[in-house]
Amino acid sequence: MKTKTLRQTSLFNELDDIVSEISWGEIAEYYFPDKSVTWFYNKLRGVDGNGGKGEFTLGEKIQLRNALFDFSERVRKAAENITI
Repeated sequence: MKTKTLRQTSLFNELDDIVSEISWGEIAEYYFPDKSVTWFYNKLRGVDGNGGKGEFTLGEKIQLRNALFDFSERVRKAAENITI
């Protein structure tokens, strides 16, 4: 597990362990249907559309956290459905 440094890191970096395993575009479309995929990727990287800082708001972080909890539960249920 990585330790945080004193400097600010993007949420993308905090999710490093799973970032390449998940289709973030699909997460964005399913759990943030009122936002664009580009908006979502920019927020993950901690930038706004103009290249400045643009992190998720507290409410958006809670929404993403709950989305990942929901997604993980869906993956667990799919695994349980595998007949062995």
